[in-house]
Amino acid sequence: MFPTYPSFTQAEHKDRLARARDKLKDSGFEVCVSVAPETHYYLAGYDAWVGVNSPQALVFSISGETEPTLIVRNVDTRLATETTWLSDIRNYQLFADDFPGLVAGIVREKGWTGGRIAMELQSYALNAALFSELASALKPAEISDATRLLGDLRVIKSETEMCYVREAAGYANLGLDAAREALRAGATEIEVAAAVEGTMRAAGSDYWAIPTEISSGPRTPGGHATPRHRVIAPGDIVHFEFAGVSHRYHATAVHTMACGTPSTRAAELYEVARASLAAGVSQCHAGAWVADIEEASLEPIRVAGLEAYANMRFGYGIGLAYPPVWLE
Repeated sequence: MFPTYPSFTQAEHKDRLARARDKLKDSGFEVCVSVAPETHYYLAGYDAWVGVNSPQALVFSISGETEPTLIVRNVDTRLATETTWLSDIRNYQLFADDFPGLVAGIVREKGWTGGRIAMELQSYALNAALFSELASALKPAEISDATRLLGDLRVIKSETEMCYVREAAGYANLGLDAAREALRAGATEIEVAAAVEGTMRAAGSDYWAIPTEISSGPRTPGGHATPRHRVIAPGDIVHFEFAGVSHRYHATAVHTMACGTPSTRAAELYEVARASLAAGVSQCHAGAWVADIEEASLEPIRVAGLEAYANMRFGYGIGLAYPPVWLE
């Protein structure tokens, strides 16, 4: 027997699948061909990033008369058996077997009679060439986007999911502590990143869906800058954005620090940023409109005459994620 590493009970996965089928049925779908790694994990427990590298699919009927089928590349079959609760796992040889044809055959096994097929057309795991091949193999089916429909299932988290998010936040906080400890004049951005990442990994963090972002001094205006060999100088402002991860659930840390004593202007801007953060957080509560939260956060920036420079949004949704993004 090989070891298994499920993150959730089979009962929780089956409840999610039942909810997915209900939503898909209400939207007029007959079969779902899911290509997104996030959906595979959420519904089937399959934990692997490789969907953006090698095609894979989760195929299930909306009627529920047959068990879902997971299709993976043959070299990744073991990854499936160690995490998924499904017993119907099919595989294929990359660049040798006809993946779209395999998918089409399984769709027909599920009792497809010509009705609409759901697929996450906005997934990073589905490039234009793969979609074209799948659409050709599934003719004359109408394939419609179910990215939002399936994604909405994950908005409200279960208690187990929230435990993972809190654990991820603990890793992120350790990363911030490591950043404060490692940040010094003479260190490179990459050296500081190594301290942050090593600390989170040593504590138990899973890998993150977006590379660690660190920029210093004149590089800080770059919104998504990854660390380079730049040597940090005294007084530099240093921007950090990274995530702690538990069972694929992310919690991100976004913070600006100063190496030593910041300039007077940098300190003034930091106070504006603190006021903006406090104003936005004060409006965060169940039932709030995110637009109202954003609007509140902008008011201190307007008062300071800096609205034209507020290029980033106040926040974003996080949760279950695989590369290349952790947005949910």
